[in-house]
Amino acid sequence: MSQRQAVLSAWPTGEEVDLNEGMSYQRGIPNVQRFVTKLSEAKAGRITLVQPRAGVPLVADHITLLKHLEAEGEADLLPTTIDSYTRLNRYEEAQRGIEESKATGKAMLNGFPAVNHGVKGCRLVTSALNIPVQVRHGTPDARLLCEITLAGGFTSFEGGGISYNIPYAKNATLQETIFNWQYCDRLTGLYEENGISINREPFGPLTGTLVPPCVSNSVAVIEALLAAEQGVKNITVGYGQCGNLVQDVAALISLEITAGKYLARFGYEDVAVTTVLHQWMGGFPQDEAKAFAVICWGSAVAALAKATKVIVKSPHEALGVPTWEANAAGLKATKQTIMMLADQKMADGAALEEEIATINSETRQIIERTLELGDGDIALGTVRAFEAGVIDVPFAPSRYNLGKIMPARDNEGAVRLLGTGMLPLTEVQKKFHQDKITQRGRHENRGVSFQMVIDDIYAISKGRLVGRPR
Repeated sequence: MSQRQAVLSAWPTGEEVDLNEGMSYQRGIPNVQRFVTKLSEAKAGRITLVQPRAGVPLVADHITLLKHLEAEGEADLLPTTIDSYTRLNRYEEAQRGIEESKATGKAMLNGFPAVNHGVKGCRLVTSALNIPVQVRHGTPDARLLCEITLAGGFTSFEGGGISYNIPYAKNATLQETIFNWQYCDRLTGLYEENGISINREPFGPLTGTLVPPCVSNSVAVIEALLAAEQGVKNITVGYGQCGNLVQDVAALISLEITAGKYLARFGYEDVAVTTVLHQWMGGFPQDEAKAFAVICWGSAVAALAKATKVIVKSPHEALGVPTWEANAAGLKATKQTIMMLADQKMADGAALEEEIATINSETRQIIERTLELGDGDIALGTVRAFEAGVIDVPFAPSRYNLGKIMPARDNEGAVRLLGTGMLPLTEVQKKFHQDKITQRGRHENRGVSFQMVIDDIYAISKGRLVGRPR
């Protein structure tokens, strides 16, 4: 509360925020438009919901776009993707983008500038739709954005102090971003304490490029704990598709189990946990038909893992911002795949059980060492864990990420560790990764090297999963 005046005064629309009035407005939102209600029903019914990414600069155009995705794309949940200037708190430049968009009739921002549109503009969006809408962004300091959008009727808010720092920012310290996101989570907790349940979703894929499941799952669980500590009661933990079906299904199963165990251990038994699968976050094929294949493969993972929802890509992913029609087409392809797999489940087998056990064990090693470093304080432990490389995200731009681990695929396309860096893995676990990649090297008749990593990064865009030498 001591920060609020400074936060709200950062841009004139902050004056529109009245916490009590915002809570009163939220209470009037019907259940069909509430994220928590829709997610709870889906989890109970073991249904996977579909949600796109989307956002344009002007309120009327944004409403039209979301209505199109609701009607033509058959979306179950809707996004409001925030523009890049707002993500960096550069509201004057966002305002210029709004004015240029009005003048030219073209979208001059790559998303919706919610802070500039203010509470009133946000309410125009959220009240115009028949299904729930979430704020999606990438903001290290989202305090004002959170204030305005929650008061503006959004019922879910994405991000976290780790996942919206390390993959997105170069110079932001974890001390700073965890502190800023404790504000967002505490604000969500205040709504919760006043009878209004807001969904919070840490960003699971991180850099989205060959991220080992133990790393992304550890960050997701830690951000869930940080949120619960501030009073958040509804959390969606996420995972970015890596490409190997067994590993991806195992990672999602492991994530839900591990998050639940750690929340219960710290006394947060009343926190509801749901899951989200992000379709492939790496390079896409430019060919539209091939892109649909990548989309449907991710859809199969979500369906077989019984993820509560899936974030959908478009067949124009390799080309830039998709057309409305392409965005809707990605949604429909995803929904069709999920519907066909709705009554099926992944066959229980040794490979799946082994993968779940591997991810469980490695994730636990990272989280336990993080807690040790913080003397039981998860926030302090996280800062120290990144300093020590106990948590290490591959290919991240942040100066505060050690960048010593090196992932590559094994012979079946699962993401393994070519270099384990300073991750707190046992010698047995390190040898497991080494053996898996060595097997691939023998199969390809080449030595284990960094070239494998390069080949794997580009493989899917070139029509393969594993980057084999030609």
